[in-house]
Amino acid sequence: MNARELDQLHILSVLVEDKSGVLARVASLFARRGFNIHSLAVAPTNRARFSRITVVVDLESAPLEQIIKQLDKLIHVVKIEELRPADAVERELMLVTVVKGEDPHDVLDIANRNGGYALDFDDDHITFSFGGAPKRLDVVERELAERGIRRIQRTGRIALPLLATES
Repeated sequence: MNARELDQLHILSVLVEDKSGVLARVASLFARRGFNIHSLAVAPTNRARFSRITVVVDLESAPLEQIIKQLDKLIHVVKIEELRPADAVERELMLVTVVKGEDPHDVLDIANRNGGYALDFDDDHITFSFGGAPKRLDVVERELAERGIRRIQRTGRIALPLLATES
């Protein structure tokens, strides 16, 4: 992903009431308005009645202010925060199955240098798990692509504000 594409992506952290159908309403809003979702993750928070939706939006499809205004109109949306990359901690999980190749130590070395864990293997392939900042996983993905990726799945970003910037 180039710098221009990264400038087009913004992270929204949306605190919602943990009610049936809330995620569907949020996704439906994006679809109806033609807003492009780059990634979306949702999970309960430490507060029993709430979940947090982390959505990475592509600003080429709509201005950020318009997206926030539309989200704010939804029932069960409690709080919306824009998380700028410089003011947030971002993480993502990647599972990837790669070809062992002639020298399996080559792919094992890539995994070891990048904090990866081997989860499964057979005679020809190894499945790894990597966790980290999205940009770092992009680099790992490119390195592994040179060796031969068979399958790959990434979770999408989750993010929280840096403690020093939290209000």
